[in-house]
Amino acid sequence: MLDKQTSQRILLDIIKLYPRKHKRRDAFYVLISTVLSQRTKDANTERASNALFRKFPTAYELSKAKVDEVEKLIKSAGMYRQKAKRVIQIAQEIVGRYGGRVPDTLENLVKLKGVGRKTANIVLAVSFGIPAIAVDVHVHRIANRMGIVKTKKPEETEVALAEILPKKYWTRLNGAMVNFGQKICAPRNPMCSVCIFREVCSYGQRNASGDSGSRDARS
Repeated sequence: MLDKQTSQRILLDIIKLYPRKHKRRDAFYVLISTVLSQRTKDANTERASNALFRKFPTAYELSKAKVDEVEKLIKSAGMYRQKAKRVIQIAQEIVGRYGGRVPDTLENLVKLKGVGRKTANIVLAVSFGIPAIAVDVHVHRIANRMGIVKTKKPEETEVALAEILPKKYWTRLNGAMVNFGQKICAPRNPMCSVCIFREVCSYGQRNASGDSGSRDARS
């Protein structure tokens, strides 16, 4: 496992070199699109989200939508039957509990059915600018693979990263790590040969003899 100073330097470099720009920061859009993004590619999420919000741009409108109509709009996101029911229910809860406004606290966000800590932290960071580290499968995998943390659960990774990275950078970490994971540190066949962190990365050092890293997605 890497020392704190090295780990912090790596995280700051990832944030600087692989920034993610969010086209929309509206809290309801970010919340729903994050729910739609589960187990699908960014392009599919964007297509589904745009189609859905063209028809139902607010929580009030989505809360009254019919499930079959939403299913057709978000089909490109995959798992559309489950996701359609979920986003409608979230919209109904936002209208019923919070007057149509997405709550801006972790405590209230995770009370929404189907909204976990990761999704809540993305909304807090992207939409409200509140310091929060959203740990999804990409962040959890990369941080452990590189030796920045040694954790078994995303919740543990969140706590560990918060101890390493200054709070002012928390909101930018998830997007940057996702970008880095898509471009370089992929689940399978990570591009270690072109990665600037290879010399300090625990995984890169173990696989220094290979040209493109290991095919083991579990690392």
